[in-house]
Amino acid sequence: MSAIKKLAVLSAALGLLTVSTSGVLAQKKYDTGATDTEIKIGNIMPYSGPASAYGVIAKTEEAYFRKVNAEGGINGRKINFISYDDAYSPPKTVEQARKLVESDEALVVFNPLGTPPNTAIQKYLNTKKVPQLFVATGATKWNDPKNFPWTMGWQPNYQSETQIYAKYVLKNKPDAKIGILYQNDDYGKDYLKGFKDGLGAKAASLIVLEESYEVSEPTIDSHIVKLKASGADVFVNITTPKFAAQAIKKNAELGWKPLHFLNSVSGSIGSVIKPAGFENAQEIISSQYLKDPADAEWKNDAGMKAWNEFLDKYYPEANRADAFVVYGYTVAQTLEHVLKSSGDNLTRENVMKQAASLKDLELGGLLPGVKINTSATDFAPISQMQLVKFKGETWERFGEILSGDAGG
Repeated sequence: MSAIKKLAVLSAALGLLTVSTSGVLAQKKYDTGATDTEIKIGNIMPYSGPASAYGVIAKTEEAYFRKVNAEGGINGRKINFISYDDAYSPPKTVEQARKLVESDEALVVFNPLGTPPNTAIQKYLNTKKVPQLFVATGATKWNDPKNFPWTMGWQPNYQSETQIYAKYVLKNKPDAKIGILYQNDDYGKDYLKGFKDGLGAKAASLIVLEESYEVSEPTIDSHIVKLKASGADVFVNITTPKFAAQAIKKNAELGWKPLHFLNSVSGSIGSVIKPAGFENAQEIISSQYLKDPADAEWKNDAGMKAWNEFLDKYYPEANRADAFVVYGYTVAQTLEHVLKSSGDNLTRENVMKQAASLKDLELGGLLPGVKINTSATDFAPISQMQLVKFKGETWERFGEILSGDAGG
């Protein structure tokens, strides 16, 4: 073979080698926080402070990722779950988010909790192009892919939920005198807006008192006294768990028995209703999209059997009456699904792309008929829920699966 031919053959072989090597390399793409062996997931949760009842969500997620790792990880990679306490204080949230992104180099910030805390870090994470994924708050503004393409909600949004309550009032108690208690922040105001939008033109005549409280207040008793004195016969209770339990107790002490709507974020039997007293919570109306672990209806349900088996092995000390444990389990499963779908392309951009491509995803903790759907223009994964009424020691579902019509 001539020297020229040998050179041509060698060049062709090197070319093939280059093509095949780049093919192998093209199969695996990583951003900071992902390697052949590990995926770093960041989380921020109020383990302390006024919203500490939510801390069990991250404890459940940590246990779930231990289960994932024990079973071989996700596509062979182990989850490194890094979770920090922000005490539900936005300045602290900013500090922890910076730590997760700049020091820990997490691939995503997953399920950080609370509307004010997430508001405080939204611009920072979007500027850094770090997914703020499946935030643990139902504020409507998380569904805004045009302006905040790196932020996505998970649970039904607050405005949709209170629109459903408003429609119930208009239909069943058209001459209502409505008193509203709400947390004086973005979370409370979002719920309030949804309720007023649902009442429409009737809002001005039906609402007799709007009372706001600060999250720093030790008790909301004085607000409940004012609401009772207003003559309200419908009570819309827009509070986080600690204050929800206080409100239910104080109503009972005062002998005030309005038609009582409790926002779903405080619907946990274990952390709200039981501490407030079952006898004090009778006939309260709320809404659900997750199965209630305290409901005997799910005793032989395959999804809840799997949940119980998971707790037996990885989180035996969990309070099984606490709906937040079902929440943590189900949102962790959603992230697991997204990361599996991302395959070997673990870039932040692809993780968001997969999160925005969920089609009729059904998970064991969701109520029958509730499915997770997203698209490039819809960052609200869950939009369905069902009304429930508290009877005895459990929530009883009634009516159909409903969809609120508040968009992003």
